[in-house]
Amino acid sequence: MDTISPDSPQYVYEQLAAIIERKIRSGEYAPGTRLPGELTMTHDYKVGPGTVRRALDILRDRGLVVTVRARGSFVADPLPPFPETPEPSA
Repeated sequence: MDTISPDSPQYVYEQLAAIIERKIRSGEYAPGTRLPGELTMTHDYKVGPGTVRRALDILRDRGLVVTVRARGSFVADPLPPFPETPEPSA
């Protein structure tokens, strides 16, 4: 699902980060490719520029995106592995 839900308990920027991460992990945005610009994302997802920047901050922190000043944001190459899921406690 690539839509932002204002009724979700999750912050809008977290929802956007999850959408972009899904696109990266699925291969829609391949490693090394440039992501759409902030302005494009604000129009596509109907969010403000601050929301897009915060979502990109999350993705940078996860090692999925690299931003180059005056060039844009790119999918990391190579991608980091999926985060480990904790084992359930017995």
